[in-house]
Amino acid sequence: MNAVLSRNAPRVDHRAVFARRHLPYASMDYAVAGNALQLVSEELCETVNLCHDRRVLDVATGNFDAALAASRRWCEVTATDHVTDALPRARQRLEAASAGVRIVDGEVDGLPFADQSFDAVLSCFGAMFAADQERAASEMIRVCRRGGQVGLTNWTPGGFIGQLFKIVIRHAPHGAAATPCDWGTQERIEELFGAYGNIEMETKQVAFRSRAPMEWVDKLRTSYLPVHGIFASLDASCNRSLRSELLELIHEFNRASDGTMVVDSGYLEVAITRR
Repeated sequence: MNAVLSRNAPRVDHRAVFARRHLPYASMDYAVAGNALQLVSEELCETVNLCHDRRVLDVATGNFDAALAASRRWCEVTATDHVTDALPRARQRLEAASAGVRIVDGEVDGLPFADQSFDAVLSCFGAMFAADQERAASEMIRVCRRGGQVGLTNWTPGGFIGQLFKIVIRHAPHGAAATPCDWGTQERIEELFGAYGNIEMETKQVAFRSRAPMEWVDKLRTSYLPVHGIFASLDASCNRSLRSELLELIHEFNRASDGTMVVDSGYLEVAITRR
């Protein structure tokens, strides 16, 4: 379906599916991500060239990395996320509010803002998990002013995190509501945003580090709620199988040779200048 026409299509009600099946990987805990997502957010803000007094929206904010990076550049920042994700992130919300970030609960595919409200709209590994991908893309464009920029970072399907998602989703009782890592391909980005403006894309890498692969998997299992829930739903045999597959994946990507973990994961950085 044409990306422009999809804005006017009848709204598909994804809420029941979203509530039952959505895996909110965008909320990856710092215990797992370390400073990786902070580094990515800082780079994205540089790519979009944020500066003083710009009105910035961070969509599907997760741990507020992009919002805080924009705030450090003296921007006027608003952050929004799925309303049910608020309580698990109480500490991060307090930190963001203290930095002057305005926090608004809302869905990426139904942003509660007027047209052209922001100079820049960002989403670091967040919007890619929207239940309605076409509408999420059109909503980000809608609230961005003409001449402004939409900046995204999305995990690539063949990268470490993309492969990790495939493994975890395969073990999930209900599977996944969408194919979020499609947003990490140039083809899908062109489909979603090509009608709206000029697109610049670059594939980059970010490193996940841990003292040992087993320690990282255990942190993933215990501190990252979606994965914790999947582990908890499995019997002992399937639990061991999932853990083993994750360790094998780390072994495949690990560039450390001293027993620690240094794994690079590919992501697509995207900057769309709205016409």
